[in-house]
Amino acid sequence: MKYNPDIHHRRSIRLKGYDYSQAGLYFITICTQNRLCLFGEIENGEIILNDAGIMIKTIWHEIPVYYHGFNIHEYVVMPNHIHGIIQIINECDRVHVGAGPRACPDIDAQPNVIGQPRGVAPTMSLPDIVHRFKTLTTKRYTDGVKQKNWEPYDRRLWQRNYYEHIIRDEKSYYRILEYIKTNPRKWQDDKYYD
Repeated sequence: MKYNPDIHHRRSIRLKGYDYSQAGLYFITICTQNRLCLFGEIENGEIILNDAGIMIKTIWHEIPVYYHGFNIHEYVVMPNHIHGIIQIINECDRVHVGAGPRACPDIDAQPNVIGQPRGVAPTMSLPDIVHRFKTLTTKRYTDGVKQKNWEPYDRRLWQRNYYEHIIRDEKSYYRILEYIKTNPRKWQDDKYYD
């Protein structure tokens, strides 16, 4: 079937006009394609990760190691999805942690040869990090299917999109934190439960 923009348009579920590269806390959920349970199982209200689930957990932990300006908070890898809180840290706040509010030094604003301010990594957004997470985990999962007989998936490991919620206040943060922590105990009531 030929592409028809009236039928085949992709509707964004992101908040229109919002800058997803700005500092803040974001709650995200990423689901496997067709909600296949590929990462482990729930036993007595606890997640028991298989090797694939451990790989997912490891790559999640590596986000702040390889992507400066990002931090991870509470998360849980479930059999067919991951819930987590990602924090985007303002570059000046990251460099001057504990020094109170402060603008970046003037030297950081001076462009270098390629036009990027010195000492500042190119800006990445929440969608960029999610895309990289999905790409890397898909590659590693595919290697596991080929080399370790992990359960195969059909065409895609992850669903096309992901759910996100901008955390705007402390009350919301603690409500989401509790939801993540108790998710394995409530697995049979979870909307992602198959």
